[in-house]
Amino acid sequence: MEADGVAQKNRTFEIILGSSSMARREILAEMGYDFTIMTADIDEKSIRKEKPEDLVMALAEAKADAIMMRLKSSGQLEEISHPTLLITADTLHGFTDYSGGSAKVVGSVLVTNLVTGSRKGGWESAEVYFLDIPDEVVDSLVGTADCVMGLSKSLTEKLIQEAL
Repeated sequence: MEADGVAQKNRTFEIILGSSSMARREILAEMGYDFTIMTADIDEKSIRKEKPEDLVMALAEAKADAIMMRLKSSGQLEEISHPTLLITADTLHGFTDYSGGSAKVVGSVLVTNLVTGSRKGGWESAEVYFLDIPDEVVDSLVGTADCVMGLSKSLTEKLIQEAL
């Protein structure tokens, strides 16, 4: 199936995106993947880590665990026989000040192979610098825009290949 002129890349495996984020849906579709959506019902505020990189990974893992438990309790997990990848992610935005300041974004991606149980995860960061003029003017972006939006394309692609 082609959507918006993008050929479907995952003809030999299925993807479940474990996210309600519209930005993550758009990014994964832009990457050429067909996928279904499942969301995790977790209490993100109860998960705390000292480092932002550890926190985004812990949140992505908690989301994957919650979705896998839901699949298991409904009997769907045992029914999966063909390669199926669950992609969960999380993003933290640390704004110091808009005008003349910067914002650091740390985003994680976790790809879980639901057949083998194998997990591949990682995180990336990006920093946005703002000029001293209007808040919406961005001077430079160090990192990738898709990382800032919540799903790093390069990291997701790498982890999908590793999880298969």
